[in-house]
Amino acid sequence: MDKSAYPYHGGRLRWHSSLAKLTFWSFVFIGVIFIFFYRSPSSSSSSSAAAATSSSSRGGPAWEKKVRTSARIRSRNGFSVLVTGAAGFVGTHVSSALKRRGDGVLGLDNFNDYYDPTLKRARQALLERAGVFIVEGDINDAALLKKLFEVVPFTHVMHLAAQAGVRYAMQNPGSYVHSNIAGFVSLLEVYMAYFFFTKDILNGKSIPIFEGENHGTVARDFTYIDDIVKGCLGALDTAQKSTGSGGKKKGPAQLRVFNLGNTSPIPVTNLVTILERLLKVKAKRNVMKLPRNGDVQFTHANISLAHRELGYKPTTNLQTGLKKFVRWYLNYYSAAGKKADAR
Repeated sequence: MDKSAYPYHGGRLRWHSSLAKLTFWSFVFIGVIFIFFYRSPSSSSSSSAAAATSSSSRGGPAWEKKVRTSARIRSRNGFSVLVTGAAGFVGTHVSSALKRRGDGVLGLDNFNDYYDPTLKRARQALLERAGVFIVEGDINDAALLKKLFEVVPFTHVMHLAAQAGVRYAMQNPGSYVHSNIAGFVSLLEVYMAYFFFTKDILNGKSIPIFEGENHGTVARDFTYIDDIVKGCLGALDTAQKSTGSGGKKKGPAQLRVFNLGNTSPIPVTNLVTILERLLKVKAKRNVMKLPRNGDVQFTHANISLAHRELGYKPTTNLQTGLKKFVRWYLNYYSAAGKKADAR
């Protein structure tokens, strides 16, 4: 598992009125987890070799067998969970954590190219070796969703599919409406500054270092992936029933929203300095004004509700997380380069 890839997510503190700003704020939220409490044991059969599913083979007996096998509950009090955005960074780690503890897990992802598709495919292969099948499809495909719920009586949905990137929202608003509004976004993969910084530092390219008004420091509430996963699983485990036997509604859904973060905003310049030390390469810094396009100068997660209801408490600092990330980055791209040279 790419344990240290993209290890941090930034917290956000305030609501914004515009669509782009609202999207930016939603980056650090765990969305609503829909709970289906009519649960029956899913039928099982021996697992066959996992492979990516194309739309042409979707819905056949072999495809349904893979879906049922992946979603099969293997622990006494486990859940059967549909994870959207399963090939994304957070989705991969959440899916893996659920599977390890005995829950049935089925992934859904459209494998778009906003982030490196080869990395997503590598995650897909790792998850499928662990017994998690990822259906390739869009969360706005009503027919596909209907089919999945016919094949598997899911107890929960962990909705992590969304279009990421604050600046991208300003240039491609239609993509955000499609993925984050029509798709009912719950958790976004934030813009991964450390990933692109590492790549450009190693390639000798200049990296943008933004500053606020009057040369003010730009700081982010970087949070390690393991802490985010704990928060996601905590929200799943503490959700209360809103339906009874046979799916009969007995009360309103909980509709809880949690802010996850590290509560310790760190200047982006500090992050670059740590990367320089770990990579043993001096970065070419290009200092520029922070654009007024939805970005904010300072972010700070308020985790009081998550701490109170989930026992959420981040434990990994930036130095430790970046050390793991750099180790993964160098190993992964070194191996990828060797494979490309061998072709």
